[in-house]
Amino acid sequence: MAGMMETIKNAFKIQDLRKKIFFTIGLLIVYRIGCAIPVPGVDILRFNSLFVDKLGNFGQLFDAISGGALSTVSIFAMSITPYINASIIMQLMTVVIPSLERMQKEGEEGRKKIMQIVRYVTIALGLLQATALWYGTRSAMSTTFAGMEVLYAFLVIASFTAGTAFIMWIGEQINEFGIGNGISLIIFVGIVSRAPKAANAIYEYSKVISDNSIVISLLFIIGVVLVFLAVLVGVIWVQQAERRIPIQYAKKVVGRKLYGGQSTYLPIKVNQSGVIPIIFAMSLVSLPSTLISFFWANSTNPIVTFFKDFTGNPFYYVIYALLIFGFTFFYSMIQFNPMEVSNNLQKNGGFVPGIRPGRPTSEFIAKVSNKISWFDGVFLAMITLLPIILGGITKMPGLWFGGTAVLILVGVAIDLVNQLESQMMMRHYKGFLD
Repeated sequence: MAGMMETIKNAFKIQDLRKKIFFTIGLLIVYRIGCAIPVPGVDILRFNSLFVDKLGNFGQLFDAISGGALSTVSIFAMSITPYINASIIMQLMTVVIPSLERMQKEGEEGRKKIMQIVRYVTIALGLLQATALWYGTRSAMSTTFAGMEVLYAFLVIASFTAGTAFIMWIGEQINEFGIGNGISLIIFVGIVSRAPKAANAIYEYSKVISDNSIVISLLFIIGVVLVFLAVLVGVIWVQQAERRIPIQYAKKVVGRKLYGGQSTYLPIKVNQSGVIPIIFAMSLVSLPSTLISFFWANSTNPIVTFFKDFTGNPFYYVIYALLIFGFTFFYSMIQFNPMEVSNNLQKNGGFVPGIRPGRPTSEFIAKVSNKISWFDGVFLAMITLLPIILGGITKMPGLWFGGTAVLILVGVAIDLVNQLESQMMMRHYKGFLD
């Protein structure tokens, strides 16, 4: 923590970085102002009872990611989730569609083309999600729009979609002219803004269970804080952890000089996939109850009732954990190609001591990567499900904040500090050369 604060303090001493930081803060303030602008004609209480409250933990986390914009039915209610889904879809498509894979390897031009496709997919997903939100909560229309259902539908769908498009623009402006990853910072700010509400909910709960005893209430709050800090330390440890495979480079003679022979290592991050497996798993496991909340909310069919109450079913946690495991391995396979790493090592004269170059090396690296993925899957499942299960047992609100949200916060904070350090190092070398 001290090192992080020192990095931020040093960044403010550099004029160019200071401008980027203030530009980023300014756009994030604009985002927070937008979160307070409601969509006209929507009954907020009715909307929450129809959608947010029925989704339980998923609804709470979605509201946290949106910075409370969902529960207040703001123009930013859908937050940046359509953009995230579009980006993930494009990442998956580049693996299965050769033309997109070639485009990805074209450098800056290819990246710009892919980003343009992501924007179009984001708007399409935004329209689809906004239409579903309107349809599922159309009975939340206020009396102001009585008899003007078509106008109300257009207003709600257009507002939600335009809000998502504007957030996407803010994120891209931060990427280009600010500091850090714009989309990640928007999610970070949204979650942080809900921290006071979560803390207040835990405080009120402590007074209930302690029967207004100050000592018991204080001990309970201290216990919650200690558990939160333990989770925070665990997340930071796993986020920073890596498995280092030793690499030796063969000596070679070029002219009269001897090159190579140095020893290094191949770092493989423990948490290669970040929070994406959780987002994927959460989307799939919550899909049935979400669709039912939209289209069959008043049905008494046993199958519909089962899926409507699915988030409280023990099978929910089992399926959730299995999906997190599956997506952890799947995303790790997409992000990390052992064969490609092995080929690059062989081309540059590198080898793993005790392992033959070529296929044996790729098999060894793949085996190490799979072992890491097992640990990563267990960690992600535990960090996600433990707060949900504890919250379900104790009925204590705000425990969602101890899992997925902390993982996102730590990942974004570490990435921001790393970017600040790299920018300062780059300017240090520029000043040295000048």
